[in-house]
Amino acid sequence: MELKACVITISDRASQGVYEDRSGPVAVQILREAGFSTGAPVVVPDSIEAIQRSISEAVADGARLVLTTGGTGVGPRDFTPEATAPLIKRELSHLMSAIVSKGLQNTPHALITRGVAGLTKEGTLVVNAPGSTGGVRDAAEVVVTVASHILAQVDGGDH
Repeated sequence: MELKACVITISDRASQGVYEDRSGPVAVQILREAGFSTGAPVVVPDSIEAIQRSISEAVADGARLVLTTGGTGVGPRDFTPEATAPLIKRELSHLMSAIVSKGLQNTPHALITRGVAGLTKEGTLVVNAPGSTGGVRDAAEVVVTVASHILAQVDGGDH
């Protein structure tokens, strides 16, 4: 059975059409290659309300995996972890540790990500990925190795 996923790109400039979203399509490609069903990325501005609304809409629409890209750094408009955290009921901090570890193989800047990962009350896996194409690639590649297993456990499957 194909699991439904949603990619949400969080960027003021991409949402305003100032530049093209490059990280969202990278995530979509990796998720599709891993067997997830996903449409085009949803692009929203860097605002807590827009981020929470887009994640909640994806969950309500049946997404079992929501991968956000962008807004995880330390810039003045980087709010993704703060927006995501209240929606997470079971944190998966070691999933983020694995993402950072993979990123460190490519750049020391991976240490700057403040992303969170975990499960919503509905059982959807939500993961914050960095906004760079390399950062989202690292995150998505880690996530696809364990997402199906995590979701099977959420659904009562065996370990």
